[in-house]
Amino acid sequence: MKKIFFIIPVLFAFACKQNIKDNPETKKLNKMAQEYVTLGLTIGQYDDNFVDAYYGPDSLKPKQAVAKEFPRDSLLANINMLMNDLKVVADGAQIDSNRMRAHWMYNQLIAFGRRIRVYSEEYRSFDEESRELFGVAAPAYAEERYKAQVDLLDTLLPGKGRVADRFQKLANKFVIPKDKLDAVMKAAIAEARKRTLAHLKLPAKENFTLEYVTNKPWNGYNWYKGNYTSNVQINTDIKIFIDRAIDVGSHESYPGHHVYNMLLEKNLYHDRGYTELSLYPLFSPQSLIAEGSANFGVEMAFPGDEKVKFAKSVLLPLAGLDTTGADVYFKALAIKAELNYARNEAARGLINETMTRNEALKWLKKYCLMNDETAEKSVDFIKKYRSYVINYNYGQDLIKGYIERNGGTVKDQAKRWQLFTQLLSEEVNPADLQKK
Repeated sequence: MKKIFFIIPVLFAFACKQNIKDNPETKKLNKMAQEYVTLGLTIGQYDDNFVDAYYGPDSLKPKQAVAKEFPRDSLLANINMLMNDLKVVADGAQIDSNRMRAHWMYNQLIAFGRRIRVYSEEYRSFDEESRELFGVAAPAYAEERYKAQVDLLDTLLPGKGRVADRFQKLANKFVIPKDKLDAVMKAAIAEARKRTLAHLKLPAKENFTLEYVTNKPWNGYNWYKGNYTSNVQINTDIKIFIDRAIDVGSHESYPGHHVYNMLLEKNLYHDRGYTELSLYPLFSPQSLIAEGSANFGVEMAFPGDEKVKFAKSVLLPLAGLDTTGADVYFKALAIKAELNYARNEAARGLINETMTRNEALKWLKKYCLMNDETAEKSVDFIKKYRSYVINYNYGQDLIKGYIERNGGTVKDQAKRWQLFTQLLSEEVNPADLQKK
């Protein structure tokens, strides 16, 4: 009898899923999801940076040839029509999951419209742009906040002179030699994967390739290919420090972008038939969740001082580097992390045209403690991706705040991973993460 009682709820749940899929409201929404995907892919025909990933059917790819002129007005008109249709569904939906899907696509389409305008060189302020693209505006802090952290570093770092120079002198002791980079990166990613698998189940055939590239404005990139595979690229234009092996490796792979994209593909695209998830538009609220969770994912995989322990016991010896000074270096990195919003100010200044390139470079070197090459790369990144920078710091803080407010404390790792996995498996609007 116990087996029979166990089967009944399973069959009931299956029947509910079938009823939702067969419901006229759901079918109508599914057609809108197809329109959403085709619209995004059409924008991507012109804006090379818009579509980060697509693994849906070829039938949704735009049929019309690329026009000589960017069809700005017709694209905006189509976006507005689809938004109006989605609002009708969202306001009158009888099924909660349909209401959530409609709201999510509606907010994504706001970003479609803003990106079209940015591509057409129709700009707004840094905060206005980030609200429309990513659903939030990051807090702005006075320069005194950053000065206080730099003063704190001044008391910690060895030697005399400018804090940025002293930090770079210390950091240069922990640059991974190029002939050791592959071994160190693979060891860091393997450890991150092992730690991730201890808390969540991944698709059996998941896999990724690792490549080293040059002439890029970013440190690392995950190109998700669908079917649970990724191509992870690491930029070797700049020095790669020992801590970055863990940070970039986890961010791009486990439990970062690779895991996030896989969970969305499996749980939403395949299991629930959410066609909209087959498209990942880079300039959209989805990126705040993606980048924020990828950054927080490092802390998830390496809580407390476990990142430092692993670097000292495994990665530094593997790289052939001396551990002398490592404790001071990682303490300095913890303080430096409090400076990460300073990068937003450089982006705000460049986009609002209140900073010149040279002023932004000086700011980044002074308050983000960047060396010359990293500061140049950072400005290049801002010039290309603009207000996208808020996704790394504010996105991380929103993800962390949401998880910890809902019981996912450091002491309760099981709850922490449960909430983290849920965020990586649902259509999340950034506003849902903010304090009510």
